[in-house]
Amino acid sequence: MTTTLPAYDDVVARYEPVIGLETHVELGTNTKMFCACPTDFGGDPNTRVCPVCLGLPGSLPVANSAAIEATIRIGLALNCSIASWCRFARKNYFYPDMPKNFQISQYDEPLCVDGYLDVEVNGELVRIGIERVHLEEDTGKTLHVGGSGRIHGATESLVDYNRAGIPLVEIVTKPVAGIGALAPEVARAYVTELRDVIRSLGVSDVRMEEGSLRCDVNTSLNLPGAEWGTRTETKNVNSLRSVERAVRSEMLRQAMVLDSGGRIVQETRHFHEDTGDTTPGRSKETATDYRYFPEPDLVPLAPDAAWVAELKAALPELPRLHRRRLQQEWGLSDHDMQSVLNAGAVELIEATVAAGATPAAARKWWLGELSRRANESGGELADVGVTPTQVAELQGLVDAGKLNDKLARVVLEGVVAGEGTPTEIMTNRNLEVVSDTGALTTAVDEAIAANPDIAEKVRSGKVAAAGALVGAVMKTTRGQADAKTVRELVLARLGVS
Repeated sequence: MTTTLPAYDDVVARYEPVIGLETHVELGTNTKMFCACPTDFGGDPNTRVCPVCLGLPGSLPVANSAAIEATIRIGLALNCSIASWCRFARKNYFYPDMPKNFQISQYDEPLCVDGYLDVEVNGELVRIGIERVHLEEDTGKTLHVGGSGRIHGATESLVDYNRAGIPLVEIVTKPVAGIGALAPEVARAYVTELRDVIRSLGVSDVRMEEGSLRCDVNTSLNLPGAEWGTRTETKNVNSLRSVERAVRSEMLRQAMVLDSGGRIVQETRHFHEDTGDTTPGRSKETATDYRYFPEPDLVPLAPDAAWVAELKAALPELPRLHRRRLQQEWGLSDHDMQSVLNAGAVELIEATVAAGATPAAARKWWLGELSRRANESGGELADVGVTPTQVAELQGLVDAGKLNDKLARVVLEGVVAGEGTPTEIMTNRNLEVVSDTGALTTAVDEAIAANPDIAEKVRSGKVAAAGALVGAVMKTTRGQADAKTVRELVLARLGVS
């Protein structure tokens, strides 16, 4: 059996990929799904627990109404039909992170069904069908100590139940076929758009790095015109970039197996951030393995149609439409707007404009100097250490003539270093542009006296030579003079109109 991965272009020329995504979203409610324990992130292990979320004998669950409302709002934003009657079920499996040895979830009667989400990929609109949106409780978190950090080879395992019972929404797509070579990009675009939709609803912070947004990626390959192939499920992919990489990696691996005459096994797989590869997890269970049955301790849900209509009417503008409106207001081409999207700068630019900067100035800072800093650090643009308000203040100082671009970048370094606001840094470091005409005139006269040959060239009509004198003045003033004003003074002192 060959172990050489084929070229990606060769794979998509010979096979058709089909993808599907299962996304889990932790809701930002104050309390857990079936008890009153707090849900805030980062507490000491096993300090946010009670008899209900620990599954102790005699404890009874009570459904969180805020979580139900949030799930309905997500379903409506994804164009789903909302069930007039549904109920919870017990999903049975034995694993240390499940205190009760079952998870309260929804099975054959989910809250939201049959929706869609439109995403744009390379200027092409792709509609992703939504199979279901259902509500359940999250599991605890297992830490495997020793070895590689996975259960195999670990010396011991520790379980933190703080997360157990937090409201969890699972969003399952229908199989996405017919997208060919764009499959990895479509997967990333879908999760990106879904994250933006949920964030716009205010029901979750959807932070992948904290686990409040987690994605399982299903991938299969088939020959053109043949039945869909056997799928694998890459579990808990924890970044947008990794969603794209996981699809691409599985396409290459599966093609290699099929080319060698092997068969794809339906299984879960683990994605490795360092290599971009996937490795086997466990064989994939079916619904029968989980022995679903209705949860006897919870009454069915029957959302009132009038209430659902009110929730639908109150939905915010969806992100894709919101971006299109901003593009028109900012006067950007499709290419320029795509650059803003790729940089993850839409909300940052919008907030900077709201704080008083022009769209052009806001875009210049976030896609220029700040993007460079984010790329150098390998972090997100929003985490470079500067707020939209500070960017707007910095640009305001430039617009007022108090800073030039060079000095503004020096001030920006101070903001990133935590020295204070742009105005405070400008004042404390004495970086304000020199606007005293008398002081500038003296500096100009000194530059002319020190460079008589250049001065004579300017007097004889070679105006371009004035740049050397301007540079000398800028050096004398440590770059704090306004170059345009200095040039005007140089020409005036040399009698050149």
